[in-house]
Amino acid sequence: MAHAEPMAEELAKNHPTNTLLNFYWLATIRAAVELDHDAAAKAAEYLDSAAAYELGTSTPFQLGTLYPVYVRGEAYLALHQGEQAAGEYQKILHHRGIILNFCTGALARLGLARAYVLQGDTAQAKAAYQDFLTLQ
Repeated sequence: MAHAEPMAEELAKNHPTNTLLNFYWLATIRAAVELDHDAAAKAAEYLDSAAAYELGTSTPFQLGTLYPVYVRGEAYLALHQGEQAAGEYQKILHHRGIILNFCTGALARLGLARAYVLQGDTAQAKAAYQDFLTLQ
């Protein structure tokens, strides 16, 4: 992660008018760096700017990732906010047509299980873990 911050700054400096880069990718990179520094609240803050763009796709042939949604879910998990985390992971699972078979789909199932554990819902957690473990 040490290299991510300077690279993000360089990208922002060189492409100040690139909306997708600045509000989607760089916000997500900065949020991931904050999570790595145990600053989950700051990570969630960075992702506010991505909300308007996170369900969009950039080109007809580029797979959507929903990375901002996934990282926001991770931030909420770190903040022990299970209900909010579950909402983010559910957003990914409800928009499978955007991510197709991208890794955030599988990781959302795992995150959802963890969010249910935080909420104390063992039945839902067990079902979500089973869902994750039986992916093919």
